[in-house]
Amino acid sequence: MSEQSRDNGPENSGTPTSFEDVYAVNTELVRTVEAALESENSKAVRELLAPLRPAEVAHLVVVLGREDRRRLVVTLGDELDVDTLIDLEGPVLADLLVVMSPHAVARAIPELDTDEAVHLLEEMDDARRDQVLSRVPAPDRAAVLAGLSFPEDSAGRLMQRDLIAVPAYWTVGQVIDYCRDTVDLPDEFYEIFVIDPRYRPIGQVSLNRLMRTRRPVLMREIMETEATTIPVDMDQEEVAFLFQQYRLASAPVIDAAGRLVGVITFDDAAAVLEEEAEEDLMRLSGVSSETDFLDTALRTTRTRATWLLLNLGTAILASLVIALFEATIEQIVALAVLMPIVASMGGNAGTQTLTVAVRALATRELTAANAMRIVGKEVVVGSLNGVVFAILVGLVAAFWFSTPALGVVIAVAMIVNMVAAGLAGTLIPLGLARVGIDPAVAATVFLTAVTDVIGFFVFLGLAALFLL
Repeated sequence: MSEQSRDNGPENSGTPTSFEDVYAVNTELVRTVEAALESENSKAVRELLAPLRPAEVAHLVVVLGREDRRRLVVTLGDELDVDTLIDLEGPVLADLLVVMSPHAVARAIPELDTDEAVHLLEEMDDARRDQVLSRVPAPDRAAVLAGLSFPEDSAGRLMQRDLIAVPAYWTVGQVIDYCRDTVDLPDEFYEIFVIDPRYRPIGQVSLNRLMRTRRPVLMREIMETEATTIPVDMDQEEVAFLFQQYRLASAPVIDAAGRLVGVITFDDAAAVLEEEAEEDLMRLSGVSSETDFLDTALRTTRTRATWLLLNLGTAILASLVIALFEATIEQIVALAVLMPIVASMGGNAGTQTLTVAVRALATRELTAANAMRIVGKEVVVGSLNGVVFAILVGLVAAFWFSTPALGVVIAVAMIVNMVAAGLAGTLIPLGLARVGIDPAVAATVFLTAVTDVIGFFVFLGLAALFLL
């Protein structure tokens, strides 16, 4: 290879060759920023952050400790990009907003879409929110207040009010000229909404189709009339489901009278899907996705303690079942050795079913229409797995303790508990959803109680009947 070809190789051409070449936030950068903040070297901090994109600065803020992230905001002052704030949420965003001046936050509001401004302000208490809004220009303040007036986690909170709506009798050329001449267009938009005289959406035209159509053509001739409209009070999780189901780029939001009041775009819906999936995953373990990892030790302890207390109650219930067979265990010590196997296998099998069921409920793949079919399937799966592992564990127990009858007892108990785990893993989330409780919040605790109690009771009960 010639010297010239080596000089023009990937390592010298500036072409990224690894993740680290593309994404700037790494351990070395974090430690360097921490050192600069500790020494109060404002110039060094600004130089380190200057090449970073807003999303990278947001990631850096999350990785830093609470005091360091506050120092960072104070150091950057007016140089903090507003796009960095909208990439943050929960306690991290709240930490930054506390140390930012009301004037700095107010200056950022007009630069944001309505939904992004609402996202910032809903992290503040009422007094500080009023301080910020009093400094916001009247038109922007009215739009933000309207967004805050809608219920939390509703389409009204999620939507942005900046959109393009035109009458059906306009031509493509008029719409294009309007977009070119209007100063305050949305920063990003994907579709033009067509409205009637009462400002109700009657169709929409994608930018792709608009740009491919000749100027004299009327909007009514190219508009898609089967558009999906979103009621302003619809839950954001239902909104995200519609976007995923119909693969929407954007959707008009309407009020009770059917008038167009806003638009939701696919990136907002995708953020909701990610948030809901994260919440379900965290809640299955009894922790909060918003206040656990990034919150203070005291608040995290308080949140987790609630669920640990409930788990303690179910553990005591299982212990009471064991206490019923205390005499049996004293006579056959092997039972104490084998009990955890039955309960653990049932719990693990139930967790597998529960995880699938909670996800299926969230995506509406599991409904009242197919519930019995899914329950039946899980009974079959539990039975088959139960038989397989019953034979395996039964043979091990019989050989280990030289007692064939003990192997039969644990095998039967294993089958019963695996079937019960399959039933509980589907029926518990279905029941909780039916009464309006999020299955991801409480299902795991109830499942553990069921598999432990049934596993211990069946195993020890059979042992008392056939081994004594």
